Amino acid sequence: MQFTSTPRGARLARRLVSHRLDDWGHPYTSTPNETLTLIAAELTANAVRHGHVPGRDFRLRLLLVATTLRIEVTDTRTERQLNTDLTHAPPPTEESGRGLYLVRHLADRLGWFPRVGAPGKTVWAELDLLAPPLAASS
Repeated sequence: MQFTSTPRGARLARRLVSHRLDDWGHPYTSTPNETLTLIAAELTANAVRHGHVPGRDFRLRLLLVATTLRIEVTDTRTERQLNTDLTHAPPPTEESGRGLYLVRHLADRLGWFPRVGAPGKTVWAELDLLAPPLAASS
């Protein structure tokens, strides 16, 4: 889905992730739902704060493939690349940089790739599930 590059757009995207995961059998209070919703909050906030270009929206894609949940957030700003060296926490004196550090430690995999056919980039994170959700009983 496509969202406006505003705090409201980021909030709506985060809520969509939580609702979709619930629909897929991962209830709101489950660890996968809470973890991926937190990851979505950080990635969408970054798209709004650091990847925003006036008049351009960001996109969110959520996938469930076998036992892996994947979120992709695409912004429209090319010159701001993702720093993948997230092995050390930012110094306490830094005002930013903790969000992706947190995502890196919550997600099983994190990366990015240039947006195809347009300016921007896609940041993605994956979360491995221990087992598929139990089917609801009738």
